[in-house]
Amino acid sequence: MNAEAEKYRALDLKYGAQNYAPLPVVLRRGKGVFVWDIDGRRYFDMLSAYSAMNQGHNHPKIAAAAKAQMGKLTLTSRAFYNDLLGPFLMRLCELTGQDKAILMNSGAEAVETAIKAMRLWGYRKKSIPAGQAEIIVCEGNFHGRTTTIVGFSSDPDSYEDFAPATPGFKKIPYGSQEALETAITPNTCGFLVEPIQGEAGVVIPPTGYLKKARELCAKNNVLFCADEIQTGLGRCGKMFCLDYEGIRPDLIILGKALSGGFYPISAVCSRQDVLGLFRPGTHGSTFGANPLACAIGQAALDVIIKEKLPAKAAQIGEYFKTGLARLKHQKIKEVRGKGLLLALEFSSKARPFCEILLKNGVLAKDTHHSTVRFAPPLIITSRQIDQVLDLIEQALAEF
Repeated sequence: MNAEAEKYRALDLKYGAQNYAPLPVVLRRGKGVFVWDIDGRRYFDMLSAYSAMNQGHNHPKIAAAAKAQMGKLTLTSRAFYNDLLGPFLMRLCELTGQDKAILMNSGAEAVETAIKAMRLWGYRKKSIPAGQAEIIVCEGNFHGRTTTIVGFSSDPDSYEDFAPATPGFKKIPYGSQEALETAITPNTCGFLVEPIQGEAGVVIPPTGYLKKARELCAKNNVLFCADEIQTGLGRCGKMFCLDYEGIRPDLIILGKALSGGFYPISAVCSRQDVLGLFRPGTHGSTFGANPLACAIGQAALDVIIKEKLPAKAAQIGEYFKTGLARLKHQKIKEVRGKGLLLALEFSSKARPFCEILLKNGVLAKDTHHSTVRFAPPLIITSRQIDQVLDLIEQALAEF
């Protein structure tokens, strides 16, 4: 890093809590699939802010919607109605096939909202004894970093020294139908699951697992809640990753690309008998569902649908995955993924490889020590993938 970049890094180190370990680059602007550092050097963004940038950086249509709304009205709180919330809620319900939607800001807030909704339903509709509701989660999960959520994480970096854990959660192995069936009791109100575990290293469950899990939940009167914050909105080659198995969950959680990277927007969509149980005072957010968020969210969905980004992710994702599979290196253990959520797993630590990629002009991040996740904007072209593959191959030669 040069002197100017080192200055910004030093300020971060001095004044910021060091809860991240960024790669040594200071970014200044972005457009499409590219970002530029403060020296003007261009990089392929192969992380997309953990899938928040499905539409690419600074998509002009989303930017125009944001700027137009900023000149009108940005925040009212939920003490009053606004003219954009109703249409956006209707759009989300039509897209997900659900009856109702509730808007929050971050993905973690939406997960917390879903947890509250499942418990509320468990007590009011399933008649679970007070204080006894259980939610089943999977080992290797990542649903956020609030105190409740990290309490049911199996990653020591997430939960260590943040105890006591919130009770009411039961962890089972990911991808095991038998484990789910065994774990369900009369007090089980919900099953919270990622269709693909992204943060765990793009871990894909066995084919048919999600469909069987959905059937088990229906059979036992348990709510099936899909966390599609990272996998949804086209990332995996369909609008929602669950579409691969043709199932509709009882609750679906959305975030990240719901704003195209312009603003924190998240949502929970579900049935009337679930979200309809909330009453004034039982849940809320000052910024959730504000007019600016609704305008940005509508534009973000327009781009995904009109530019057919799920289909592009499926086509380009298969092309990229095939290219990665052709790479030869003694430390490559596995290539896996769906759509444009792909992983290259090594038999050693992956951070040094990401640092070499950075030097070569590709931004990617290691996850769970030995895996590099590749999740570029869904607007990336096959020609650009070819360029990225060449840069990856060069990096492998140095690794």
